Amino acid sequence: MTKRLRDALAEARAGGRPVLNGWMMTPEPAVLEAMAAHGWDCVTLDLQHGQIDLTQARTLARTASGLGVPLLARPAWNDVAMISRLLDDGFEGIICPMINSAKDARRLAAAAHYAPRGERSFGPVRARLAFGADYWKETSDSLLILAMIETREALAALPEILAVDGISGVYVGPADLSLTLIGQPTGEPSDPTVIAAVDDIRKTVQQAGRFAAVHNLTVDHTAKMAGNGWNMVTGPSDIALLAGASADAVRRLKGK
Repeated sequence: MTKRLRDALAEARAGGRPVLNGWMMTPEPAVLEAMAAHGWDCVTLDLQHGQIDLTQARTLARTASGLGVPLLARPAWNDVAMISRLLDDGFEGIICPMINSAKDARRLAAAAHYAPRGERSFGPVRARLAFGADYWKETSDSLLILAMIETREALAALPEILAVDGISGVYVGPADLSLTLIGQPTGEPSDPTVIAAVDDIRKTVQQAGRFAAVHNLTVDHTAKMAGNGWNMVTGPSDIALLAGASADAVRRLKGK
């Protein structure tokens, strides 16, 4: 793990400033350069809903190494092959969607960790170049492996998910969670049921000594959640930031 991410995680775990996680959906190295230049503690590549594939992710991992910015990835699913490839390419953490049970969490942990802790096949070609020959010895304790909590089933199974060895914590996906709880997807919940569920997740996770992270769509909501005790907060995606800046520019130029 890079010192940059290690220090940010340590500060967050000690109750200091939460880790600020950038979110990238486009496969353009110039976008990663722009994000890296402005102080995000880490950046996550979205291979689930973004436009990034595995080959492009590998290219971005090389770019990130040169920039000194830690990269996490959200794979398309809880897929052993994809997770292993991403880690072999030097990603420092996985945010895995739709972890609904302890069985799902064990599958994720097994894919992320080498024996005896897991079942990850040995072959960290690029990761070893990026982090050194002892990568395989150190990775068990340094990877950030987050299970996404997005459904009623996951809520019910949360204590069991948190008990799985090799899972660092959870990452709340408010859109899918609100869809399953109230039948309406919203990335920034306003319904009391969803708000309460999200905060209960944070409390349960932190009481278990694990890492609590949450997805956000806007800067204002990210700041709000940062003040609510989360260990990691994700800001608006690269597309959202560009769209917002573009809309603001046009509005101002048209005098509206």
